[in-house]
Amino acid sequence: MFDLHYWPTPNGKKVTILLEELGVPYRVVPCNIGRGDQFTPEFLAINPNHRMPVLVDNAPADGGPPLSVFESGAIMLYIASKLGRFLPQSARRKAEVQQWVMWQMANQGPKLGEGGHFRRLGDSKGDQSYALKRYGDEANRLYGVMNNRLYDRRYLAGEEYSVADMICYPWAANWQAQGQDIEEFPYFKRWLHELAARPAVQAGMAVGADFAQDPATLPQEERDRRAALLYNQRARPAPAGGLL
Repeated sequence: MFDLHYWPTPNGKKVTILLEELGVPYRVVPCNIGRGDQFTPEFLAINPNHRMPVLVDNAPADGGPPLSVFESGAIMLYIASKLGRFLPQSARRKAEVQQWVMWQMANQGPKLGEGGHFRRLGDSKGDQSYALKRYGDEANRLYGVMNNRLYDRRYLAGEEYSVADMICYPWAANWQAQGQDIEEFPYFKRWLHELAARPAVQAGMAVGADFAQDPATLPQEERDRRAALLYNQRARPAPAGGLL
């Protein structure tokens, strides 16, 4: 039913967790972001933002040709809506889930991702102390948001497990690398351990474990090429002859 253009990063794992929870058939299409697969014309045809994941639904509800969806939050809402699970249909409960999906896309993922960038960068580009404090404090704030949310409810959107939890888990699970102390967030810790014990979460997190390559094993020339490919990107020129 679904093709998932994927690489084993937190953003990709959000979607595989949902697909595993649903138990639906899907095919993983590796998108090697280090090699630059996300910049090929074929990939840009399904995601002009040249980022994975991308979902292709080969059997959309309208019976038409395959339908592609990019951005992990949009993908998860699309799948959950189509299959009628993990996304409540009542207005209030649905709004609860949707706002946490948007929170993850606008806050948790981008801020923790930027923090990770500066931690990996080290001092190779100069003093990073301000950036490390800025994003370390923001990470702490975001874990606090989740902790306070979870103190009186089992899941982020209430008493039912939903895509709101699945979309937040892969980034949240990396708390140690983000310089946080999980003991500071006991309600978050309870939620994290409960999700980690779910077989579908374990399966979704494991997808593509054999894809990744340890950067330390690569020649310095290749590491430099990948850094130039992935970091400090600027606008891609649009084709000539369009609508003006």
